[in-house]
Amino acid sequence: MEQGSRQPGTTTGSPPADQRWHGQGRAPFQILVLPFYETALNVDYAVFRRADAGYWQFIAGGGEGSELPLEAARREAEEEAAIPASVALFRLDSCNTVPVMELAGHLRWGPDVLVVPEYTFAVRIMDPKLRIGAEHTAYRWVDYETCRDMLHWESNRNALHELNHRIRHGMIPAVAP
Repeated sequence: MEQGSRQPGTTTGSPPADQRWHGQGRAPFQILVLPFYETALNVDYAVFRRADAGYWQFIAGGGEGSELPLEAARREAEEEAAIPASVALFRLDSCNTVPVMELAGHLRWGPDVLVVPEYTFAVRIMDPKLRIGAEHTAYRWVDYETCRDMLHWESNRNALHELNHRIRHGMIPAVAP
């Protein structure tokens, strides 16, 4: 095998979630942020309609430069929904992969990088009034079942399932009084 080549299935070419990528341009990972709003009676989730494709999804995007996934998630949440970067994000266990061709239309990070990891975060929203960016035409707060039915991507549904379970079973840190 040539030096520098790899066997299929050994790596995605993406750094681990706690290490910075040192290439140029967009980093080889995707993030997903699930905003949720709790009342005494229920939990609602914010879903966003893509301006370019018309389907519903959570906040999504990629790392820029040497951003870590958490930093990218904070930036995307602020850009796409005006969620302040100071609001706590909760890392979820859901981690999927996204085909590079769906993100970029070409093998952006070289011929060996066919998929990139998608890191998932949740954010508790205290005020349900969001402001959307240019990537979306609308957002809606909906219950779990409605949200699940609206979502276009399976990875979004997987993350929603995990978050809903964690909320219902007290596995998300409570808001400080």
